[in-house]
Amino acid sequence: MAKKSKDPRLSPSCGFFFTISPLFFSIYQMYPVLLKIPIFGELTIHTYGALVAFAFLMGIFYITREARRVGEDPAKALDLVFWIIVAAIIGSRVYYVLVVEPAELLSDPLSFFKIWRGGLVFQGGVLGAFIVGVFWIRRSKLSFWKYADIFAPAIPLGHFFGRLGCFMSGCCHGRMAPFGSWYSVVFPANPSSSALTGVPLYPTQLMEAFGELLIFFGLFLFRKRKKFDGQLIAIYLMAYAPLRSTVEYFRDSTNRNLIFDSFSVAQLVAGIMFAAGVWMWIRNSRKHRAGEGL
Repeated sequence: MAKKSKDPRLSPSCGFFFTISPLFFSIYQMYPVLLKIPIFGELTIHTYGALVAFAFLMGIFYITREARRVGEDPAKALDLVFWIIVAAIIGSRVYYVLVVEPAELLSDPLSFFKIWRGGLVFQGGVLGAFIVGVFWIRRSKLSFWKYADIFAPAIPLGHFFGRLGCFMSGCCHGRMAPFGSWYSVVFPANPSSSALTGVPLYPTQLMEAFGELLIFFGLFLFRKRKKFDGQLIAIYLMAYAPLRSTVEYFRDSTNRNLIFDSFSVAQLVAGIMFAAGVWMWIRNSRKHRAGEGL
């Protein structure tokens, strides 16, 4: 059962809360705001925004090194990264304001640009990045499937850090978990948090974060053993889709945008991504077996 400490240093007003169960004891502190810099009135650095920026940096680091390893020009890969980042941010934001919070855009149109406060949907980012990536690669006359495999492990790596940012800010939180469950998380009261406070929740942000990390390591270890170009991106899509669909089941209903009672838009998109991964695998493996090249 979740209990509040009598020690004022561990009170919700200080950002601390702890849960005790027969198998689990932990103290949580939320950091929706990483730091405040006394310039320009007061510059606020949100933890979510900082971790998303770090995710992009880690992705850039991996992609440029992997491009060099497979014989591609790191400079061209970096050019593609720039346009994909722009497209991913726009796509994830468009998805959010159109599907999740359309009322926010109507009441405050400038809120579209306030990405440091959160409101980025990963699946929208993937769609935006895919469209721009296909256009840029075709225009540059490069191998789409080879570049897709270069980028594939970087996607779950970046997503891992993004979900940690979600956890710190309390967004994308889970539904209520049984009281006293060892796997639950209790968010402390915090005016900057968007999570339910004072009750045990499924730690959906951490569930997805560490699932993404496993996908990254799997792709990273397999990349030197792949049989054909397009295999890594196909594996990623087929691995991410069931992860997202499973985690989606444990998310709070207010975060899910249900379309069929208990079925959400995100689960529908995940199903489409899984089907796309299967198609990529079949298409490219057949071409490889036929010796037609990719």
